[in-house]
Amino acid sequence: MMIPRLKSILLITALLLFQTACAGAQSVTDSDEQYRQQAIEILERVPLFDGHNDTPWQYRNRVGYKFSELDFYDTTQLDRPMHTDIPRLRDGRVGAQWWSVYVSANIPENEAVKQTMEQIDFVYRMVEKYPDHFELALTADDVERIFEDGKIASLIGMEGGHSIANSLATLRMFYELGARYMTITHGRTLDWADAAGDDPQHDGLNEFGEEVIREMNRLGMMVDLSHVTPATMKDAIRVSEAPVMFSHSNALGLTGHPRNVPDDVLQILPEKDGLVMVTFVETFTSEERRQYFAERAAYQRKMEYLNPGLSNVVSEKMDEWDDEHGPAPKSTLSQVADHIDYIRDQIGVDYIGIGGDYDGIPTLPEGLEDVSTYPDLFAELLRRGYSEEDLEKIAGLNMLRVLRGAEEVSERLRGEKEPSEVLITDFD
Repeated sequence: MMIPRLKSILLITALLLFQTACAGAQSVTDSDEQYRQQAIEILERVPLFDGHNDTPWQYRNRVGYKFSELDFYDTTQLDRPMHTDIPRLRDGRVGAQWWSVYVSANIPENEAVKQTMEQIDFVYRMVEKYPDHFELALTADDVERIFEDGKIASLIGMEGGHSIANSLATLRMFYELGARYMTITHGRTLDWADAAGDDPQHDGLNEFGEEVIREMNRLGMMVDLSHVTPATMKDAIRVSEAPVMFSHSNALGLTGHPRNVPDDVLQILPEKDGLVMVTFVETFTSEERRQYFAERAAYQRKMEYLNPGLSNVVSEKMDEWDDEHGPAPKSTLSQVADHIDYIRDQIGVDYIGIGGDYDGIPTLPEGLEDVSTYPDLFAELLRRGYSEEDLEKIAGLNMLRVLRGAEEVSERLRGEKEPSEVLITDFD
């Protein structure tokens, strides 16, 4: 039998340990909330720029651009909920959004011109339908004014040079319609630029491709190097007189996806005062997840080779593989922060932004499930020791500087030369 005095001592000790554990847990919770509140305060005084959001593409595919069938005030009740709507943009403290006007690179380029115009029309209609929340922004000054008015500055970014159909005249007209960046390629190598993930043909940019960059500089349209090969990145940085950007890419040094930015490109990016907008795409973020899908794809190809024409057998073998290996590793908010750390350690915080790619991807890192979660990412950076000045830069000041840099180069070049008369056929 336990001696009563010893029993009392043990009970008191257990109670003290329990109280200490509870206090520690409460301390962690309080600390997390303090970081999040601090992050919100930062994002309420500096416009949070997101480099890439595919809401226009979602509206095209789901409802043919009809707001009458899908109210942007709530997209959570859909069979496949979207990542974006007005309340969650507000909760995420988004202050300036680059809306991607993406169309497939695999359609005829003349058709891509028309479809890109339809995407731009959607952005115009969105800001007209929800004027209390959105306003079209064409300049850095517009962004600051709209943010001060309590609205979300809405900028237009074209995702892929296939949308200009090898025509500088078409490029100029898209600028007149409000496009302020163009991703040089999407997933397909063009007649003038090599794309990541496709067979290279030009060792970067050819002569017409270099003229596209020069005309973008003259217009004041930013050069976006997400989706291109390292050779195209280096050619564009060499040719461009204005700052360049990566609207949604991560660091190749952490995750070996070809859409990420190699170290040698990171090192020359400050020469053009450029910007990498770190993205949330899972296979760009987590090397473990990328390797999982590589191994799965390799096994599937092997099974298809060994069992030609027997799709049912291949399916059974893949089910067995899935059972054996379990679900794919998830990427995390912490890993996104790791990419920010990596780029900071390589070239500093002045060259970092955020480009989530919400509604352009099917899955997202744990902790970053929709646009309302941006404060959580900034809270994590505070926890890692970033200063408020650092986070103001990452959130929006860096993008404003880069945008103004492009505007300043445009003002000078417009005074020096006329619009380019170069045709792609000049180089046949």
